[in-house]
Amino acid sequence: MSNFKRAPQNGTAPKPSILSTLRATSMIETKTALPAEILESILSYLPVPDLLRFARTSKRMCEMVYDDTRWVARLKSMGCWNELEARRRFEEAVKRKRDAAARPTANGGANPNAARQSSLTIFDAALEEERRKAEQEKAEQPRESRLDGFETLSLNSSQPKSPYEDPAALLDVIKNVRSIRGHARQEYGKVYGALAPFYFDLARAKTHTEPIVFKVFRDPERQAQMLANLQIFGKSDWTQGYLQRESKLINMMTIFESAVLREFEQGYEFWDVDGRMRRYAHIMHTLNGGNAAVDLFIHKHPILNDRALLGNPMECVNTVAHDDVTLEPSRLFFELLAQKLNEQSGVIGRIFPQPAGVFWAFVDKIREEIIMEYVTPLLDECHDRYMPSYLRAVSGLFEQCMHFIKSLVPSKGSEESLEEHAKYIALRVFEPHLDLYLQEELDSFTKYAEREVDDWEQKLSEQDASVESFYMGNFNRQADKNDFLSSFKKVVMMPVTVLPSAISPFGTSKPASTSTSNRDSTIRSSVNGTPVPSRPETPGLGGASERNGNGTPLPSEAPNDELKAKAALMANRLEGIRSLFSIEVALSLVRAAKESLGRASKFVTLGGQAGEEAREQCEAMFVVLVKILGQTHVKNGFSKAVEHLGRYNPREISDHSQTGVAPLVMFIELVNVGDIISQMVDVFYEQQLAATKIADRNDFLDPAGLAKKKFEQMLDEMVAAGLNKGIDVLMDEVEYLCATTQLPTDFNPLPPSPEATTPPTDPDIGPTITAKRVTELVASHTKMLVGSTEKTMLDVFNSEVGLRLFTAVCKHIKRQRISTDGAIKLIADMTMYFEYIRTLKNPDLLAYFKALRELSQIYLIDARHAKEMATIIADGDRFGGIFRAEEVYEFAERRADWYQVKRDVERAMYGLECQVM
Repeated sequence: MSNFKRAPQNGTAPKPSILSTLRATSMIETKTALPAEILESILSYLPVPDLLRFARTSKRMCEMVYDDTRWVARLKSMGCWNELEARRRFEEAVKRKRDAAARPTANGGANPNAARQSSLTIFDAALEEERRKAEQEKAEQPRESRLDGFETLSLNSSQPKSPYEDPAALLDVIKNVRSIRGHARQEYGKVYGALAPFYFDLARAKTHTEPIVFKVFRDPERQAQMLANLQIFGKSDWTQGYLQRESKLINMMTIFESAVLREFEQGYEFWDVDGRMRRYAHIMHTLNGGNAAVDLFIHKHPILNDRALLGNPMECVNTVAHDDVTLEPSRLFFELLAQKLNEQSGVIGRIFPQPAGVFWAFVDKIREEIIMEYVTPLLDECHDRYMPSYLRAVSGLFEQCMHFIKSLVPSKGSEESLEEHAKYIALRVFEPHLDLYLQEELDSFTKYAEREVDDWEQKLSEQDASVESFYMGNFNRQADKNDFLSSFKKVVMMPVTVLPSAISPFGTSKPASTSTSNRDSTIRSSVNGTPVPSRPETPGLGGASERNGNGTPLPSEAPNDELKAKAALMANRLEGIRSLFSIEVALSLVRAAKESLGRASKFVTLGGQAGEEAREQCEAMFVVLVKILGQTHVKNGFSKAVEHLGRYNPREISDHSQTGVAPLVMFIELVNVGDIISQMVDVFYEQQLAATKIADRNDFLDPAGLAKKKFEQMLDEMVAAGLNKGIDVLMDEVEYLCATTQLPTDFNPLPPSPEATTPPTDPDIGPTITAKRVTELVASHTKMLVGSTEKTMLDVFNSEVGLRLFTAVCKHIKRQRISTDGAIKLIADMTMYFEYIRTLKNPDLLAYFKALRELSQIYLIDARHAKEMATIIADGDRFGGIFRAEEVYEFAERRADWYQVKRDVERAMYGLECQVM
């Protein structure tokens, strides 16, 4: 094989291999350099022409520029997009599409294109018609005058006429913008094509004479309309330099407004209401709302310079006494002011296009310059002079101010009601004084209530001191204080004949020849202390020779006997229970609270924070009323009454012929007074607070409701404490009657004498005098509480009285000796007690007295029937579980013949126990 190699030839390149070609191949990145999100953000800051040029670069860029949300945002910035309208148009288009798809073809068959149409975009016939017309108009225009749907306005007269050369169309272009989804770009294009030339031309102008807007529109009405449109259009200008363009537009509008305002002011000087004032006010309203014209009209109004004609506020205090105020001059002031404002209301309606807002702005200026200058000095002067006149002045002026606002006749078109304007203006007038007034109102009522109660307490203490000084002035008072109760016992237990009869302790002087019975009745009435019930009245401050607070006249001469003087003094103190608190004081406090709350509650109608503060202060007044009336007045009175009840001892009383216990009767009268006061507080709460929505009765945390419940709870507790003490007093009286009036022969009559020649008369089988008096005594006290206390408390009281009566009767039976003949009267007594307890309608209590009635029958069994007696004693079911066998046995021991039958009864009972076992 030959080793010959061909030499390379010059000028020819070696043939590359395919591998080298592949190695030389490189990948080219075709993705965009910026993400789509950044491009999206950049597009928001491009001018509209640049946006359209950007859309021509590619299909994706075109879709990004043509995105409907981009143009909706611009329309929203100008306030031209209504989402509700856009949604309504969309729903109507959907409905038309569905109706078209559901309609059959002409030959009765189904529409073959229905399925295909449902997958396409929504077809709106009206919109398509408008789109075809717009395309036809664009085709007729020169190519250079259109830029992708954004028509440009050329000021060259050689250009063909377009719809945007019509001034009316240019002025109304913003009003005619429609909210259509998918067509926001076209709608914004119409606005841009109409207003952009004027907008950018005005931004380039150097002086106010250069802008083309003042050349195209000659009359100021259209110039104002176009400037307002340009200001709205400028809100959609987000591109670079928009601040300079906005500033230039604002300067040009300011120059225009100043010129128009000068014309308006000249018309104001000549009072050309229906001429220049009306015209230029409407022009400025079109331009920017017309606030400059409104301010000029208000600040230059002649009424602000004629304040002296409306009156002097000091006339309300200078024409009356130093501690008084009259609001008649202020009423005339508000009437005259209302008359003048109603006259100006018609003038404002002739000048301004929206007169309601101008009228209320004018009224607010009057409030600031005239009303407050009238009210503030008057209230300050009243506050310095006399507090009650200040409180009346604030409330009265507020009411007059509210009436003044409501008497105005504003122009038509007011969005808020007259009531709302009255609240707003009255609040602005009295807001500087409201906090001070509410606090002074509360403090004034608190001081008055405390002063009334303190005066009452002071009068009572002075009266007690006066009475004590009158009776005990001739004796050692210190010794009297140390042994008062012991000496009282000596007084009432001394024989009546020992006491001198020349002077009656509570009456006038009597001659020495007065009979012993009269003297005895006088002493009894003074010691027993049971005067004629009367309504508690405010005690007088007269001397010792005058009537005291309880309605009992003091004798003209003090007793010269120490025991008699102490007896009269004790009777006076017992009688004083009924005057421990007064309905008159309660009525006085309630009237004062009603007046104060009536004044302060007027400010609740203001609403908002001021109304809430006034409402809270009204509740605070009620809380103060309840606290002072309840804790200070009523509670102290009940405490003293309970203390007086605790001092009562029936064994120290000489006369027990009355049907009631004097201190308890007086306490029950006091309970009735407390119930009346409680009803007064309840009615006051319902009428003054709950009915007027100041307090919410359904809110358990409401301060007024809590105070009312606390007052009622305190009253119930004090009544319960007094009734508990009263039950003790009543039972002491019952035991005293049982011990002193029950004769030994009532239940154990004497056997007939063998020497008697006449047969005995028929015995009285009715109840004894003791049972009758006890029943009358207890029944009289339980009936007194009916209607004055709650049913729950009344049931508890009756139940406790019944149980205590049951205990007292049982103790009384165990102290007696009862024979078979006397058992009839005992059964009659127990039946009488049972019938009385039946009237209380308490089944549980009735079971006790039913058992007691059954128990009384063991005394009726003859001694020969010991076994039957033992059967009854051992029968626990017979007495309903009230008495055990041991207790019945104790009662059986009170038989007069017990020692004769004891052995047989015990033997029979033992036999019964053996049978049971």
